Amino acid sequence: MTPREVLALCRQKEVQAVDLRFMDFPGTQKHFTIPVNALTEESFADGLTFDGSSIRGWQSINESDMLVLPQAETAMVDPFMKSTLAMTCNIQDPITRSDYNRDPRNVARKAEAYMASTGIADTALFGMQPEFFIFDDVRFDQNVHEGYYHIDSIEGEWNRGRFSDSKNSGQQIRRREGYFPMPPADTLQDLRTEIMLTAQECGIGIAGQHHEVATGGQCEVDLEHVPLLQAADNLLRFKYIVKNVAAKHGKVATFMPKPLWNDNGSGLHMSLSFWKNNETLFAGSGYGSMSELAMNAVGGILKHAPALLAFCCPTTNSYKRTVPGFDAPVNLTYSFRNRSAAIRIPVHTSSSSTKRFEFRCPDPSCNPYLASAAVTMAALDGIQNKIAPGMPLDKDVYDLPSEELTAYAKVPDSLEKSLQALREDHSFLLRGDVFTEDVIDTWIWYKTTYEVQAIRERPHPWEFALYFDS
Repeated sequence: MTPREVLALCRQKEVQAVDLRFMDFPGTQKHFTIPVNALTEESFADGLTFDGSSIRGWQSINESDMLVLPQAETAMVDPFMKSTLAMTCNIQDPITRSDYNRDPRNVARKAEAYMASTGIADTALFGMQPEFFIFDDVRFDQNVHEGYYHIDSIEGEWNRGRFSDSKNSGQQIRRREGYFPMPPADTLQDLRTEIMLTAQECGIGIAGQHHEVATGGQCEVDLEHVPLLQAADNLLRFKYIVKNVAAKHGKVATFMPKPLWNDNGSGLHMSLSFWKNNETLFAGSGYGSMSELAMNAVGGILKHAPALLAFCCPTTNSYKRTVPGFDAPVNLTYSFRNRSAAIRIPVHTSSSSTKRFEFRCPDPSCNPYLASAAVTMAALDGIQNKIAPGMPLDKDVYDLPSEELTAYAKVPDSLEKSLQALREDHSFLLRGDVFTEDVIDTWIWYKTTYEVQAIRERPHPWEFALYFDS
């Protein structure tokens, strides 16, 4: 769409309000709303002001004024708000009119521009596969004298002995047996279909939806492959849809990686392929019918994976998912078909257009602009420096003896270690001014101060079970 077409759409749909949306630094979407008559063609170029000092990780109060610039191509009629059209925005400095370095969407835009400038590829296609939980109820708090959480789901195996006003169906999903169950055990089929259809109405291509492995309402909806920036935009829009459809039905959705102990967590598998002049660069005659360029991209991602996880697995909770014995990969390996590897080359049809690989480490708590930009930069570094990925691992990683596993590098086991890896290995991210030293430093500072340190300072409920009688 053009700005003029957006204004015409507003008249056609009798829109009365325009919702302007952007993403803060850690990865939460923000918005404010203007009346439709305040939106003009000039608004798209001139922008609208807001207080950047009130956004996490952004401006100081003495430099608080910032601009949002609506992006016409992102316009959609909001399915949940009355007479409202929503648009994603870019952020600019109001004095220099330069794009703001700490705007995550700007980082993704620069990653696409840098990729094109290298001459290697003109398009990076990402297929996002977000997993998430839909619960019936959640309660949590942390105070000076208490810290707790309580989650409930009618599907949860812990409710097989449930007594309530209604009859117990006895159809609860057993722990780690939630993959593809039929209704009535799968209580979320209609809700997931509503999510899928709403996403399609909002311009997001969907490949399919299903129940995932965990008990308690774990779901997956697969988004179709689109270019990097659009993929990140779509994931933000998708999360908004999931949360609002769940709320409409009196439920609550979360993209937290590991809300349930001792069951599978939620990942965000990223399928990636590079293209040039509408032709894939990943098809070839090598391992898994992949090209040498594709394998170098794999090598780059595996080499930089510890640093990448600071963006791809950016919460302390993320590392409760990446533990041995569950589906999340803990060894930095690659393989054809093998889902226990960090990078999987999937089996599809013989068509060259389907050739891609899947990075299985990321989780849905990530800022999709920063995560997909970082993965792209690592893949480009692998191609530029012809980084070999080593030998594939075609065995079940989870069944290998410990002495054989020592030959393979591991993912960091904490956010603190991933941040340290990013501190030591980020020069590949600085090329083309895609990430800046300021962005890297601010990310490490924010995550260390407000998440790593904050968790370290607070007692954990399990510590009481371990130590109260000391």
